[in-house]
This record gives sequence, structure tokens and C-alpha cells, in this order.
Amino acid sequence: MKENLHYVMVEPNASRIDSSDWVTDKLYEFCCRVMFEAGFLTLFGTDFNPVGHDKGLSANQEAHRAFILSTLENFKVFDQVIPALVAGLPIHLFKGARSAREKLADALLHKTLKKRKNISELISLRMFFNDTLSTFDEKEKAKTHLAVLWASQSNTIPATFWTLFFLIRNPKAMEAAIEEVQRVLEDAEIKIDSTRKPISLNRKQLDDMPILDSVIKEAIRLSSASMTVRVAKEDFVLQLGSNSYNIRKDDTIALYSQLLHFDPEIYSDPLTYKYDRYLEENGKEKTTFYRNGRKLKYYYMPFGMGLAKCPGRLLAVHEIKQFLTLLLSYFEVELLDKNVTCPSLDQSRVGLGVLQPTSDIDFKYRLKCL
Repeated sequence: MKENLHYVMVEPNASRIDSSDWVTDKLYEFCCRVMFEAGFLTLFGTDFNPVGHDKGLSANQEAHRAFILSTLENFKVFDQVIPALVAGLPIHLFKGARSAREKLADALLHKTLKKRKNISELISLRMFFNDTLSTFDEKEKAKTHLAVLWASQSNTIPATFWTLFFLIRNPKAMEAAIEEVQRVLEDAEIKIDSTRKPISLNRKQLDDMPILDSVIKEAIRLSSASMTVRVAKEDFVLQLGSNSYNIRKDDTIALYSQLLHFDPEIYSDPLTYKYDRYLEENGKEKTTFYRNGRKLKYYYMPFGMGLAKCPGRLLAVHEIKQFLTLLLSYFEVELLDKNVTCPSLDQSRVGLGVLQPTSDIDFKYRLKCL
């Protein structure tokens, strides 16, 4: 992922623009393009080696990037109807989304994937088990990979947007994040210079970023609206504090994370962004939160809980950390309107995870003079 992020975000800009030139863009679109292409290459590989090639894009790489951008457009069309599909509406009611889904599946057919290099172990294993154990036809196999693609992108992209938006908007948060990235790079003896080489941090080094952890958590706390749903296996009494509820077998119980994340007894001034909300005074991760005087076991639940807890949560957080490390090391970023109003959340996706913004934000970026 770190190599692909560098290939997608740093190399094209290094060869295309001077360090003094500002590039104006839409923030959500920027995050979407970068995270989708890097994530797609990481999972499903490519037909060229993105590492160690000459500067500038070859015709083959340009064709591949055009394919990725076309795939992204199909992904957006398909993703827009996901709330309706979850609600039980059949996809044939949405001709554009159905066509987009078929095109996405065609791009993920095994005969196509087998021509790629650097396919992730996850997808390679799924291909193997699909070919040896399943009774799916080739199109059905491809659609299982589409499910993985959607799961890997649908929440990571908006989470990246909200993290970066709040970070740019908060100078103290930005300063603290840059200082932490510089500290980790110095400890790893990685020098940031005009060669703009890929930044190689291992998982231990990425985990040693409590400020970025807090920045990401706070952005997700404010933007996530996931719902954990369970069905009762038998009659029982659910005890919640001093209240009890008689639950019958087959009753459905839903826990809505925003009730927790916006509870003023748990989080003071819960609608306000505080980048250090998950940091202790000594700079370590804060894990102690209370409600009614009781220490909470669960105080942050955007990824669900128990056996159904999101299996990709650690990858998503590490992807966002890698994205921020590259961005803060090699680029300057600013909002065009420093007093821009925070966009509202798209409530049509409540229950599905991190909500998208209802409108995009204008921003600008340029390469740092190194």
C-alpha cells in the first residue's frame, strides 16, 4: 500500500508540477482518486511494476490509470445505490448501477486477474478457494471480489476525507501531526529530500503514532453512523444500568454507534472536533472513558464489536496513516476558504459506516521545497 500510495500521489506530481505551483482540487475527489487507485492496485495488482520505473508515465501506465479512473466512476455509480440495496430493493430497478456492477465484475474476472502482477495474498487465496471449492460460475466469482473491493473502499475513502478536512482546518492539529510524522521518520532514519523516495515504515512504526491515531479516531467519531445488529437466540432479560428489557427469541437488537459517540457524559462537547481527545496528558493513547461514574469497556465503536467487528479496520487505519505521512512530508495543503462551513453528513447511508459529505470542499496543494 505504501508503495502504491507513493506511485499514485507523489510521482505524478513530482514529474508534472513545479514546487512553487499550487494545484486546486476538490478534497473529497482527491481523497477518492488517491485511495481508490492505491487500494485497487494493492488488492488486485497491476500489469506493470509501479516501483522503480523511470520518471514519467509510460503509455502502458497511462492506459492502466485510465482504466482505474473508469473503474472508479463505475464504483461511484454502484456505491450510490448501496443504501437502497441494503433496504431490500432489487438492483434491476437501477439500470445505471446494475450496468456499473457488471462492468466492475468484468474487470475482476479470474482470467483478467491472472494476468496481473503483485496481487495481494488475500485475493490470491480467494481465487484459489473460488476455483477449487465453490460452485460459482466465473461472473459470480468476480462478484465476490467486487464485495471485497466495496468493503475496502466504501468507508476508507470518507474516513480519509474527514481526517484530512479536520486536520487542515485545525492548525494545532496539523502542527502536532507534522511533528509526530517527523519524529517517527527521524527515529526510522528516513530522510525526506528532493529525491522524494518512497517512505517505508513498518507496522510497529505506524503503530507508534498516537497523535495520528487520535486525529483519525476523532474524525471517524464525528462522521461514523454504523449500526451493530443482533438477533436474539432465546428469551432473556437485557440489563442496561438500572433498566431492564425483556427480549424475546428472534427479536432484533440494534446498537447505534452515534448514541455512544455523541453522548456528552462520555465526550465533553461531543459535536466539537478535538484532535487530542484520545490522548492522555503524557501523549500516550487515552483508553479510559466514563459514563455515570462507570468505566466503559466500549466507548468507540465505528467498526462494530464482537465476532462481526470489521476485519479490515486495522488496514484502513494504517492506510490513512500512510496517506497522511506522505502528504505531510511532501506537500503543503490549504483550504481555499479557511472559514468554510463543515459539510453536513449524508444521512442516506446511516447504518453503513462512515458517512460521506453532502458537498465537496475546495482546497489547494503543492510540493514542498526540499
